[in-house]
Amino acid sequence: MTSCIVLLLGCLIGAAPGAEPTASPAFRAGAATSNITSPLGGGIIGGFVPIPATHVHDELLVRCLVLDDGQTQLALAVCDLLGIHFSVSAEARKLVQESTGIPPERVLISATHTHSACSVLGQRFQPVQPLDDYQSFVARRIADGIKCAQNNLRPAQIAFGTAEAPEHVFNRRWFMKPGTMPANPFGGTDQVKMNPPAGSSDLVEPAGPTDPTVSFLAVREPDGAPIAVFAAYSLHYVGGVGPGHISADYYGMYCRHLERLMQTEDQPLPMVAMLANGTSGDINNINFRTPRPRQGAYVQMRTVAEDVAAKVHAALAKVPYQDRVTLAASYRELDIARREVTADQLEWANRTLAERPLTPGKADLPAIYADRTLGMAEAPPRVPVALQVLRIGEVCVGTMPCEVLCEIGLDFKKRSPLQPAFLVSLAHGYLGYLPTPHQHSLGGYETWMATNRLERNASDKMLDALLEMAAELKPASGQ
Repeated sequence: MTSCIVLLLGCLIGAAPGAEPTASPAFRAGAATSNITSPLGGGIIGGFVPIPATHVHDELLVRCLVLDDGQTQLALAVCDLLGIHFSVSAEARKLVQESTGIPPERVLISATHTHSACSVLGQRFQPVQPLDDYQSFVARRIADGIKCAQNNLRPAQIAFGTAEAPEHVFNRRWFMKPGTMPANPFGGTDQVKMNPPAGSSDLVEPAGPTDPTVSFLAVREPDGAPIAVFAAYSLHYVGGVGPGHISADYYGMYCRHLERLMQTEDQPLPMVAMLANGTSGDINNINFRTPRPRQGAYVQMRTVAEDVAAKVHAALAKVPYQDRVTLAASYRELDIARREVTADQLEWANRTLAERPLTPGKADLPAIYADRTLGMAEAPPRVPVALQVLRIGEVCVGTMPCEVLCEIGLDFKKRSPLQPAFLVSLAHGYLGYLPTPHQHSLGGYETWMATNRLERNASDKMLDALLEMAAELKPASGQ
C-alpha cells in the first residue's frame, strides 16, 4: 500500500519576537471547462449492449475548479462520463502536475455516470492498461481544463451548504412477495430485485435508504460575483435521451441551469457549476410505488435538473462565506482482493457459453454474465483501489472508485472525524458496484459477479481507510 499525505496547517506565518504577525495569503479560486465529446460512431455505454452514437444532444465537458490558500493548491474535475479507468486518471494527474505543478494526490477526478456517453473504461477487468485514443484525449483535456482553471485564479471567498431534494431519489433494490422473485442470470434467486415492475402489487419494501441531501461548496469573488459551485447528489442518472444521443444527462442540465440563475451579464469570467455523483449505486429516479406516465425525451431529465438547481440556488443565499481557509489532501491506493470466481461458477460460465454463445448486439444476460465471469477469472487477484480525502477548510470530501451504495455514503457523513463531510463516487477509476456485506447477502444486480468486482468486505475496508485518512487531516487545535 502506498500512501501520500499532504497536510497544510496554520493561518499565520511565523514572525520574529516582537514583530507584527503576518496574515496568511488571501484565498483564491479559479474555474474553467474543457470539451471531451467523442466523435460520432463510437459505442455509447450504459446498457448491457453498446449502441453507436449518431447525434450530440449536448456537449460533454470536464468542469474544473482550482483552490489556492497561498501555500497549497487543490484541483477538482468532474467529467461527463459513465466512469473513468484508473489509468486515465493517473495519466491526467501526471499531465496536470507537468502543466500546473499541482501534485497528483491533490487532484480529484470523478465521473458523473451519465449513461449516454462513449467509454473511457478500456479493458473491463485490467487495473492498469495502455490508453486508447479517446482515453488519451480525455486525459489531455482534463489537464487542459485544470490548467485553465489555474489561469483563472483570483481572490475568492468560500462557503459550504446543503439543500434537500428528496422527491427525486428512490432506492431501486426491493424485497418482493414470496414466490414472485424472477431468476437471476446465473439460474438462482435473489432476495431483492433491482428495478422491479413499477406499481406492482408484489412490491414489499426497499432494501435500503436514500440520501436526499445535495452538499455543495461555493466560491465567489469578494464583490459577490460567482466563480463556481461544486456539488454532489446521490442520484444515479435520469435518462430518457433520444436514440443514439450523446448527452451529459441531468448533471449537465443542472449545471447549465444553475449557471443561468447565477451568472451576471457584466461578469468577465463565466461561472462554472459542477455536479458530482454522490453515492447512488442503488438510487434512481423511479417512484416504484407510484410510477409516472411515459414522457418524451429529456422531459424528466429537465424537471429534475432544474428543480435541484433551483434548490441549490435558494440555499446559496443563506450560506456564510469565509475569506481564508486552509487546504489539505490525502491519497492512498489500498490493496483489495478481487472477488473470487469459484470452480462451480467457472463451470457454469463455460457451459452457458457453449450452449448459448455470446452474440454481439444481443442483450442475452446469461451469456453476457458468463462471458464477464470468465473475464473476472482471468483478472489479477488483487487490485489497487484509489482513495482520496480533501479537507477544504472544515469540509471533508472523500472519494471511492466505485458505484457506491447509498448507505455507505450516509455512514461516511456520520462517522467522519472532519465535519461536515460527504462522499463522491466514481473517482480515479471504475471498479464496479460497492455493496455492504449485508447487501451482498441479499443478492441482486449490484452484487452479481462482475457487476460487483471486489471482495465481500471491500466497503468496510475502504470506509475504514477513508476515516483514518480524514483523521490525519484534522487540523491542530486553534488552526
